[in-house]
Amino acid sequence: MADVLLLHHAQGQTPGFLAFADALRTAGHTVHAPDLYAGQSFATLDEGMANARSIGFGTLLEQGVAAAEGLPEGAVYAGFSLGVMAAQCLAQTRAGAGGAILLDSAIPLGEFAPGWPEGVPVQIHGGEADEFFMDEGDVDAARAVVAAAGDGELFTYPGCGHLFADASATAYDPEAAALVQRRVLDFLARV
Repeated sequence: MADVLLLHHAQGQTPGFLAFADALRTAGHTVHAPDLYAGQSFATLDEGMANARSIGFGTLLEQGVAAAEGLPEGAVYAGFSLGVMAAQCLAQTRAGAGGAILLDSAIPLGEFAPGWPEGVPVQIHGGEADEFFMDEGDVDAARAVVAAAGDGELFTYPGCGHLFADASATAYDPEAAALVQRRVLDFLARV
């Protein structure tokens, strides 16, 4: 079973985010899900992004990276959207990373390290109707990460918008979310 650091999206620890973490726990994984918003969550993405801007993206990245302190070698770093920043940074820069799971976002190679570390598998999920993922360069970054990783998978989901795997998000798609969860659990079973 894997140790997983799961980082929340801009809306915070929503009920759907927490349910996703619990599903991984139910499957036997140890899931660390730090609350980078100190108990706040937001009903809309716009409200959550306003909060993230007020805290500062650099500060949130630092807090997410710091949340990995004390985790064992082989930990898997996972994040939804905003949480992908720290998850991908850790996967690329922390020695002994067991893997990365990136949901709704991907950061261009070179942002945290020149390439992808050898032997670190990655799985990326994005909605084909997600304007952030498809139209702002994330899908291109995702393709580059998967190509560089050697052991990487990119899954896109037709008709799905941003945060479609979070049961409390407006874009939630139960069928696609179930497929994401199954694919994530398969990934965790093999790392």
